[in-house]
Amino acid sequence: MELARNRLVGISHGPPSLIYPSRILLKPILSLSNSAESHPCRFALAQTLQSETLKILEWNSLCNQLSPFTSTSMGFRATVHAAIPIGETIEESMKLLEQTGAAVLAAEAGPWDFSKIEDVTSIIDASANGQMLTVGEICRVRRTLVAAMKAAEMLESVALAAGGTDSPERKRYSPLIDIVADCDYQEHLANKIEFCIDCNLSVILDRASEDLEIIRLEKKRNIEDLNSLLKEVSARIFQAGGMDRPLVTKRRARMCVGIRASHKYLLPEGIVLDISGSGVTYFMEPKEAIELNNMEVRLSNAERAEEMAILSLFTSEIAESGDIIKNMLKRFQEIDLAFARAAYAREVNGRCPIISLCGSNPIDIIEMQHPLLLTSQRILSDEDNGALASSSSKGCVADFPVPIDFKVAHRTRVVIISGPNTGGKTASMKTLGLASLMSKAGMYLPAKNFPRIPWFNLVLADIGDQQSLEQNLSTFSGHVSRIRDILEVATMESLVLLDEIGSGTDPSEGVALSSSILDYLKDHVSLSVVTTHYADLTLLREKDDRYQIAAMEFSLETLKPTYKVLWGSTGDSNALKIAESIGLNCNTISRARQWVEKLKPESEQERHGLVYQSLMDERNQLEAHVKKANSLHAEMMNLYIEIQREAEDIGCREKALMRKETHNVQQELKSAERQIYSVVANFERQLTKIVPEDVNSVIKKGELAIASIFEAHQPADSLYGNKPDDAPYAPRSGEQVLVKGLGNKLAIVVEAPGDDGTVLIQLGKVRVRVSSRDVRAIGGSKKNLAAATSLQRRRRQASLSQEIQNPSERSQHDEQLLFGPTVQTSRNTVDLRGMRVEEAALELDMAINSRGPNSVIFVIHGMGTGAVKERAIKILQDHPRVVRYEQENPLNYGCTVAYIK
Repeated sequence: MELARNRLVGISHGPPSLIYPSRILLKPILSLSNSAESHPCRFALAQTLQSETLKILEWNSLCNQLSPFTSTSMGFRATVHAAIPIGETIEESMKLLEQTGAAVLAAEAGPWDFSKIEDVTSIIDASANGQMLTVGEICRVRRTLVAAMKAAEMLESVALAAGGTDSPERKRYSPLIDIVADCDYQEHLANKIEFCIDCNLSVILDRASEDLEIIRLEKKRNIEDLNSLLKEVSARIFQAGGMDRPLVTKRRARMCVGIRASHKYLLPEGIVLDISGSGVTYFMEPKEAIELNNMEVRLSNAERAEEMAILSLFTSEIAESGDIIKNMLKRFQEIDLAFARAAYAREVNGRCPIISLCGSNPIDIIEMQHPLLLTSQRILSDEDNGALASSSSKGCVADFPVPIDFKVAHRTRVVIISGPNTGGKTASMKTLGLASLMSKAGMYLPAKNFPRIPWFNLVLADIGDQQSLEQNLSTFSGHVSRIRDILEVATMESLVLLDEIGSGTDPSEGVALSSSILDYLKDHVSLSVVTTHYADLTLLREKDDRYQIAAMEFSLETLKPTYKVLWGSTGDSNALKIAESIGLNCNTISRARQWVEKLKPESEQERHGLVYQSLMDERNQLEAHVKKANSLHAEMMNLYIEIQREAEDIGCREKALMRKETHNVQQELKSAERQIYSVVANFERQLTKIVPEDVNSVIKKGELAIASIFEAHQPADSLYGNKPDDAPYAPRSGEQVLVKGLGNKLAIVVEAPGDDGTVLIQLGKVRVRVSSRDVRAIGGSKKNLAAATSLQRRRRQASLSQEIQNPSERSQHDEQLLFGPTVQTSRNTVDLRGMRVEEAALELDMAINSRGPNSVIFVIHGMGTGAVKERAIKILQDHPRVVRYEQENPLNYGCTVAYIK
């Protein structure tokens, strides 16, 4: 589809421009400079002018065209009231365009319907005001939450189906996914409502509360007893001739039986609840049923009270979640409007505009059709269906509305459009204004190729046609008053549209005033488009290249306008020819032509020259200011370009240096890993061959080899800038410390510092000796370190002497020799962390059975909740192959060592 191929949004960067930070609002908005915001009166005036411009350009009608494409009540209301979001900054407008492009792409996967997402704002407000919600209202909230959740899941699934998580195809959906990325769908509230209420039947379920279940169970038993009793009584009455048939009914909310008035004596002490209209039948409550009926009333009241309590609970929960739910509804309103804009783009075969900062790029729009005329023509074509149209009218329909090209050069500040009446000047100007508003609102333009248009903070118009202005504003004073207000609030990022500038007064004064206004606009406004019948205004192009002229084409053969814009040409009003084609009196036309001939002599030209002379005097006064401003602007531009180049060069050098350093570090890391793996593999091979007496020497060699590797790859101390501590730090066995040479990583001290000044530490599964100077405490005071060091040495000597003197420990030492060295490797370790209890039990049992005789196994169960550890100890106690096991100690937190037969 050609529309989908043109959905990318482009932005052209140029010289620095002022961007006004704000946020997207769901109403027509405008941007003003800080100076305007500091003056409330000026800001209010800008709001008024912007609102009137939206009416002039018939923005409401354009927003209404999105209404058929919305699927939620929120989106429909926003389009009907022209409250669709308009970007207040260029970034916000780009974001809206990206959302529209993503919606165009998503629509290709199939139709999207968000109608099940209801507007529950009134329900939330009612709950917040303390009003009790009904079952139906609570169910509406649940349906909305569930529908929103499913819509978000569907959007995510469509994006994933287009490609992987980080694929470019999926990223094209990200503008829509980002809207609901952090949305809270209150799933727990929806599940609770579903559990307690049957929304299909609109009833509260028994399981909603324990009390409700008990009450309804008691009520059921009571009504069964009451019905059984009344049926028995009614049968006796029938057998006694008191009724033609047994009758059990309800009167005044109490169960009773029907009986003839003549047989009332059959129910002694019964209570008459009602009498039939004829007086023949009494409806009586038997004495035996009074207590059961009373119980039914009490249980019904209790049931109603419990149901009200449940509804009150849900009401309070919905009130508490009100802001979250409202935020969710706003997010899906944005998504609904994005899909509405996408559907409108398909309807008009629109193209995504490329917006740019004001003054950075020209306006280049090819064959744009007026969106309102285009839609009305489509409706006409659908109604007629071509059946009742003549051949000539069909030709007109095919060419209507006439596409318009907009070609405004980069330096242009004022565009002057001349041409005949009814030639399309005003419609062309309105089309440009709507194009600017549509691009700001994220809408595609009904044009060809890739339309380019700057982003304008304000679109201000003074268009005096009969369709847009009130009668009291059609006078010269009304126009001048409005132009005065426009000049007061317009900025260098504004678009100004003036229709028939300077009309309604003496032509010479009108030309003078118009020239002065245009001279002001070219210096203070980004772009101004004016229409005129004054040919003298088109001469301004010869004196300043910031003016651009255009004319509406007029066919002299048919004496009818073609509604096409001729850029760079001047147009005649052709008033006499148009009047003649309309049928004005021939004598009147002839006398008018004579007057035209009289106005052409040199005297008229001299009069025009005087007008221009007065304007030139004023221009000479301002020329010095203009040159000074241009000089300052040029200096600013040179400085900006120089700074931009330096910034780009610094960024490139920084990235190159980072890539080089990252590559070097990765190479060093890989080299260290290979050397460590080689030492560990050599160590494990030696363990299978050596005798137990040589184990300590082999371990010592392995530790020294790994320490030498770490020392070889350790960065210089100067890189860290750390100073040696004033007092030595003596770590204790089992203590967690920071190792400076390993990037300040946490490690566990296995053996306290010895006489050689090294410490044996464990980092993960690797044990290594490092210098005691590279070991630092995690935190706390370092006082009495010397005393701690001597205390550790005394404890180690006492432990050694006790081991030698104690025979039982000596036997354990012999047993250790039988099972080999207790050294943890990857082959004799089973890691149960992260597993469920049953999964961990099966894994441990398989590991024990797979071990060879007289071997050791390290069981890492971690700390956690203790469930896995408890099950692991139980298995080690009961397993026939486990001789004994040693539970975790300060050297092995979360690890148990088992000895296998």
